[in-house]
This record gives sequence, C-alpha cells and structure tokens, in this order.
Amino acid sequence: MSQRQWIVRGKPLGRAIEPSDHELVEAPVREPEAGELLVRVEWLGIDPAQKSWIEQDVGYMAQAGADQVQPGYGAGTVLRSAHPDYAVGDRVMGLLGWRERATVAVSDVEKLPDGVAPELALACLGNTGRTAYLALTKVGRPKPGDTLLISAAAGATGSLAGQIGKLAGCRVVGIAGGPQKCAMLVEQLGFDDAIDYKAGNVRRRLKESCPDGIDIFFDNVGGELLDQALARLAKGARVVICGGIARYNADPRDPAQMPPGPRNYFNLVFAGATMGGFLIFDEQTDWPKADARLIPWLKEQRIKPLLDIAEGLENAPAALARLFAGGNVGKQLVRL
Repeated sequence: MSQRQWIVRGKPLGRAIEPSDHELVEAPVREPEAGELLVRVEWLGIDPAQKSWIEQDVGYMAQAGADQVQPGYGAGTVLRSAHPDYAVGDRVMGLLGWRERATVAVSDVEKLPDGVAPELALACLGNTGRTAYLALTKVGRPKPGDTLLISAAAGATGSLAGQIGKLAGCRVVGIAGGPQKCAMLVEQLGFDDAIDYKAGNVRRRLKESCPDGIDIFFDNVGGELLDQALARLAKGARVVICGGIARYNADPRDPAQMPPGPRNYFNLVFAGATMGGFLIFDEQTDWPKADARLIPWLKEQRIKPLLDIAEGLENAPAALARLFAGGNVGKQLVRL
C-alpha cells in the first residue's frame, strides 16, 4: 500500500514559506508494530507553529529536517491497531503529519470525544482549545468585569479565548485585520468591540475601547501591538504571551529582522502588572481540566468555532502560507 505525503525540502528560517519548501511524494505505508496504530488521516489542523518546526532552529519541539514528513496535527480513523486500548474504527486526533496514512505511537494521539466531529475537535479541543482556556485562566486569571483585549482575535486561539472570556464575565475587545473580521467578532462571537489594526489609529481606538485600561491582554502577535497594549494597562493587569506572529518570518539570529522590543515594558512596574508566557506542552497535567470545560461548552454551543477549510492534501502548504498572510479566519483546516 502506498500513500501521498508532504516531505520537508526547505528551511524557511527568516523568510516566508515558499512552494519549494515541500514536495508531495508517494511513499509506502508501514504496518503498525506493538503500541502503534495505522490511521487514515481525514483532516489536518494547520497552525503557525508548524513553520517553526521545520526551521531547524532551537525550539520547544524536535525539529523536522529535510526529507522528513511535515509534522502537524490531524484527525482520522484507526485502520489497524497494535494496542489493546484502540480498535479498528476508533476516531483519533494527534500528531499525524501531512500524509494520507500515518503509523504512529499511541502516545502521539488521543481518542475523539463521543459526539464531537473531528473538525470541531481540531478547532476547539486539542492544543488550540486547551491553549485558549489554560493560558487565559492560568496566566490571565479573568474576573467578571475585567476588560480583556486579544490580538489576532480572528485566529483559531484568539477567537476561542474571547468566547471563554465572555463566559467568565469579561468585557472583550478583539484586534483583527479588516472590517469583515472585526464585524464577525462582534456579530457572530459576541465580542463587545473590535479594532481593525489595518485601519490605523490603534492607539486612539484602544483608548476608546478600553477607557479604564486593559485588565488582561491575551497577545498572539507581539511587536508594536504589544507595545501599544502595554501603554494602556490597568492596575494589576495580566499580560499573556501566547504567540508571536510579528516574529514568525524573522531569523532570531539576526537582530535586524526581529520586531522591536517593547518600549513601554516599564508600565508593568507602574501598573503593578505581570507578564507571563504560556506553552501548552508544559501544562499536560491540566489538559483534562481544560477538556472538562471545553467539551460541554462545545456540545452546548456556548463556544462556536470558526472554520476555514481548504480541500485536498495537495493544498496543505498553501494553507500554512495563508496563516502568515492573514488570509484565514479562525482555525485553518485541510480536508483530505
């Protein structure tokens, strides 16, 4: 049996993803050994971090070098099982990679919750939903009446964090690119206000939308947006560093490529504020706690995923590139 898979050919460190960074090839399917599963991959979840995983630089995950399968999350159905806890037909999600068939260790996957479609699981559960919930609750510590500001609010994590903030009783303001995304945040997801950074005057709009300051800033961007948010912190504010879109195409070895450091960092002192980074892989003991909230909310439609679906494995690299051009809305998925 053979299958198609995307192989890493380039090293996109310090630049955007290019078509030559991947090659679609035919490869044999390996039969599962003890403790492994053979999974038919039906969905891919596309995340910005997948670019960093092939940059072959120091990071929080093992790097995929040239000639290896592009790593990434996905969901699918077990075709063969060599583990007693999994049966043929079980639906799973996890680190499957960009390919049609994945032979993986059971430690790399988990069963989908009953009654949850795979595309919804990838969008609202797994690392996306767990990051939104745990980063907000553990670092942001929301309280009723807090003003919660979210950058990249129309993205997969930001859109969920905003909805979770509303459930916690926060007043939620999102920053997104373009009037359509901003309208969607308010009209579909219930955000209280949205700021279009592409329209300029972000500083003025922050003053209008957050007149009493920002209690929580859930940052997925960094750079200039982080600096402007730091200028409007309320007393006792919490800054959550969740992502860094502003630096994703920069080479960290070249200071000239990196976004400027925050000039307003000392406002953390003036406001008695805190800033904390969050990495989902450091929080595995709390994943069940997050799932216990997220799964009922999803089933009760108290959180609503935004899905941006590309069709066909052949379009996976283009889907990844879209993330860095701001072309996606919500969770970028590929349906195989």
